[in-house]
Amino acid sequence: MTSQTLRRAVRVLRAGGVVAYPTEAVYGIGCDPWNPAAVARVLRLKRRPTAKGLIVIAAEPAQLAGLVELSGAGWVQACASWPGFVTWVLAAARSAPPWLTADRGTLAVRITAHPVAASLCRAFGGPLVSSSANLSGRPPARSALAVRRAFPRGLDLVVPGQVGGEARPSPIIDGTTGKALRT
Repeated sequence: MTSQTLRRAVRVLRAGGVVAYPTEAVYGIGCDPWNPAAVARVLRLKRRPTAKGLIVIAAEPAQLAGLVELSGAGWVQACASWPGFVTWVLAAARSAPPWLTADRGTLAVRITAHPVAASLCRAFGGPLVSSSANLSGRPPARSALAVRRAFPRGLDLVVPGQVGGEARPSPIIDGTTGKALRT
């Protein structure tokens, strides 16, 4: 990703926009997790029910402050697996927005190992909502072209790049029980 594309993506995100970008296995679509209108737009684009909740990615653990509790056994286990391809469901911080947690008191988070996604989080200065780039129930997009086909309208920017080598979306582990919620 060029520095010009990175700057443009950050401008779009700060203006409340929605961008698509490559991650470890699929393209994701995301936005500023603190912006309720942007999050609602991601859900509308995907036709995803609000009750399902969302995943948030970051470039480093400190970027998750205010979203999840940065302590406890689940947090320690999660940090030991990051950066990497495992998403953890952790206790939401009291300040976590309800539009992210679906009022469950938990939030799915990951410190991404994908260089483009991590660069985007660093340049933005914080975490991003990261949901697979697909209509709910459809296969996730694995290329910029597939994203454009799935979303011919509605995205503000598609960041070019290759997805990582993973074959399926990230495994999700419950940080309280250790149970695999998605393998």
